[in-house]
Amino acid sequence: MRLKLHSPLIPSLLAVAILSGCQGDESAHTSASALDAGNAAVAEGAQAVDPAAETQRLTEWFNKRYEERLQFSPIELSYLGRKDQYDQVDDMSEAASARELAWQAKTVEELKQNFNYDNLTEAGKESYDLWVFQYEQAKAAEPFKRHGYFAGELGGPEASLPNFLINIHKVDTAEDMQAYIARIDGISRAMGQMLERAQLSAKEGIRPPRFAYDLAIERAQKVSSGAPFAGEGEAPIYTDAKGKIEALKKAGKIDDATAAELLGQVEASLKENFKPVYDQYIAWLQQDRDNASEEPQGVSSLPNGEAYYNNRLANYTTTDLTADQVHQIGLKEVARIRKEMEAIKEQVGFEGNLQEFFTFIRNDDQFYYPNTDEGREGYLTETRGFLDDIEKKLPEYFGILPKAKLVVKRVEPFREVAGGAQHYQSGTPDGSRPGTYYVHMSDMSALSTTDMETVTYHEGSPGHHMQISIAQELEGIPQFRTQAHFTPYIEGWALYSELLSKEMGQFQDPYKDFGRLTAEMWRAIRLVVDTGLHTKGWTQEQAVEYFLENSAIPESAVRSEVRRYLTLPGQATSYKIGMLKILELRQQAQEALGDQFDIRGFHDTVLGGGALPLPMLEARVNRWIEEVQQG
Repeated sequence: MRLKLHSPLIPSLLAVAILSGCQGDESAHTSASALDAGNAAVAEGAQAVDPAAETQRLTEWFNKRYEERLQFSPIELSYLGRKDQYDQVDDMSEAASARELAWQAKTVEELKQNFNYDNLTEAGKESYDLWVFQYEQAKAAEPFKRHGYFAGELGGPEASLPNFLINIHKVDTAEDMQAYIARIDGISRAMGQMLERAQLSAKEGIRPPRFAYDLAIERAQKVSSGAPFAGEGEAPIYTDAKGKIEALKKAGKIDDATAAELLGQVEASLKENFKPVYDQYIAWLQQDRDNASEEPQGVSSLPNGEAYYNNRLANYTTTDLTADQVHQIGLKEVARIRKEMEAIKEQVGFEGNLQEFFTFIRNDDQFYYPNTDEGREGYLTETRGFLDDIEKKLPEYFGILPKAKLVVKRVEPFREVAGGAQHYQSGTPDGSRPGTYYVHMSDMSALSTTDMETVTYHEGSPGHHMQISIAQELEGIPQFRTQAHFTPYIEGWALYSELLSKEMGQFQDPYKDFGRLTAEMWRAIRLVVDTGLHTKGWTQEQAVEYFLENSAIPESAVRSEVRRYLTLPGQATSYKIGMLKILELRQQAQEALGDQFDIRGFHDTVLGGGALPLPMLEARVNRWIEEVQQG
């Protein structure tokens, strides 16, 4: 899933940069705000205030501010399926980040001046609180703007920017193709800015582990070699551009001469702008990599690293849990899940201890598709079958259902990682681009069939695809809430969906049910390992060892996971913390409502307001309980 853009391929620094790009005109923002202030002054003069009308006025204000915020990010606009600023790419400089944060601060000040909180409906208060919360998170993260690593296990700008152009920039007309070419230049400029930010971090002694350099070099070389550059084959952007130009020609929208001219412009932009900045990026990585630690260390080893990790933990859990508390929750969950695993081991009649059962699951050929194209297609076909099956059961458990379609695809070769985590990329709010469940398939020995059903429900329905699509399709709330991103809510829901799917009658195969427990164990282990690496001095090998001792996950996937935690601190804790809170709220509702409890009503309450910080989700569920009790 992206951060704000719903994709885990964008690491923390690039996510900040994408959300902080500034292309807008501040004078326009100021004049619009002044007009709103005038309207507010009139409203305050009234003797009686209708909460519904005041909330509607607030919604309109939020929609204006949200539109202003979107103009900071042409990339975000494209993810939403819009074509304004279609030839632009975000400003990814530190100065742009500062400008957007200043804009956020100004909107919060205006919000407090122009609206009386007590005059709003409960829904209006929820939106008010959410806007302020988002700003407070951004403000708290600002002192650590150089702590986020430029690249890591899940990717970096060297891959995510080309991926954006290839998979998100839709070409329907010749003008769209001209915008595509302009964006090659924009990506080149943005990569230069990201290189500058990486260099600024390095000057402060902030570098990712050395393996992140090697991964970034490999990815950068993959997208900057082949035609029209040197090397075998074709560069991914060049192949994509050729295909999009050819599609325009086949559709009769351009002639041969125009097609040749457009392709020439693509080649020129790639050679003159794209290639030079990628060469600079690769050269700096190769030069600086020896300054990075060969033995990976947690972020507490960085300058002000302990405070940075605490900030990340607060950001990714939306709670005030300490690292020690998170670690202890993880240990407790690991012990509980091991007992459930023992029960399935007994059920299938395996003779041996749990560790031997892990080895059996991890290594036996019966649990893997062949590492061939036929094997990959077989995996995808079975995955689509799981989605078709559960789709029929959704109306029994949900009143709100998504309209958006879902497709299942293999990750593109230029950004594929052996053992990399499957992930979801959201579609557009209008449904013109479906949601996509991506699978890394270069190494089929990292894809156990015992896990595949679980991951399908997590990434697809009733997990990410369902939750994010419903959020995007919500009406009657401010637009910014349809795109809000809070990791413990989003990932907590997806992990909850794995258990819910079992409650819905899935996981008839005990080995796949063991895979479900393996996935839950995976997230429990994350609480232990992430905090262990970043606050308790754990080594990479210590983390790998703990993983292998407590799960049946293939070793290649385990190593990829641990590298992920090392380069994206705190993020992995959000899954289990979020799931536990949703289960706690469900139990609380069941106890309070008894026979009045309706699972559809509970799920619609959780999903019906978009992503929320966990304390706000709890308040929302409590209001629903009170409403049901009052009849």
